[in-house]
Amino acid sequence: MRRSFIHITSVRNYATPKAGGALGGSKKKKLGKLGPVVEKKVIPVETDANKLVSFVCGSNIMKQGEDIKLKPDSEYPEWLWTMHVGAPLTLEEMDPNTKAYWRKLRRMALQRNNKLAKLKKF
Repeated sequence: MRRSFIHITSVRNYATPKAGGALGGSKKKKLGKLGPVVEKKVIPVETDANKLVSFVCGSNIMKQGEDIKLKPDSEYPEWLWTMHVGAPLTLEEMDPNTKAYWRKLRRMALQRNNKLAKLKKF
C-alpha cells in the first residue's frame, strides 16, 4: 500500500504592501521634520464695528448660538476695574505686606540660586 502525502503550505503575506496602504498608497501627506504637517485653518476676522462694540467676539465655541453680549459697566463687579493688566510689577512697586510680594521674592531667590548652581564646575 502506498501512501501519498499532500504538502500544503499556507501563504502569509505579512511584508507585502496593501493596495492604497501606507507603503504604496495614492495619498501623499506633507512631511515636515517632525512628521505630517497640519494644514492651518483660516478663521474669519470680524469687521463689523457694531458687533465688535456690543459682543465678545470669539466667545461662542459651539456650532450654533451667538457670542456673549456685553453689559453696561454697572453690571460688573467693582474689583474688575481695579485689576492690574499691564506688565508685571517689579518688587519695588509691590507692597511688602502682601502674599504676592513674598511669592515673587521667593521665586526670584530660587531663580538666582538655580543660575548660580549652573555656574559651578563639577
